Amino acid sequence: MENLEDSLRKYNLKATPQRVAITRLLQEKGHLGIDELFELLKNEFSSLSLATIYKNINLMIERDFIKELKLPNRKPVYELYKGNHSHLVCKVCNNIEDITLDTLECFFQEISQKSGFDIESCDLTVIGVCKKCS
Repeated sequence: MENLEDSLRKYNLKATPQRVAITRLLQEKGHLGIDELFELLKNEFSSLSLATIYKNINLMIERDFIKELKLPNRKPVYELYKGNHSHLVCKVCNNIEDITLDTLECFFQEISQKSGFDIESCDLTVIGVCKKCS
């Protein structure tokens, strides 16, 4: 497994301490918002500002290193880019879980074949109640 610095460099991102820390947290926690990242990192970097986090997140999105997940009635959360997958969001505990559905890929292929539409991406978010909360 490659280290975090090498992962960043692969996407032409300088491996600054802040970017490495953001990457580490996203790898450990999965899905985090800007405010959560700030709270988790402010003790590690005394001069860290929200602007620094926004700047780094936006650059990492531009380079397809991380992905922004927009959820209804919530601030966006961010995750390391892992290819096409969908999300299950619990409306009780707010947990976000990744799910890969092979049939969804077939569904998109069928849409593309029938319509001639070249699908570049699609985000599917399913909202409900998880096992723990039901």
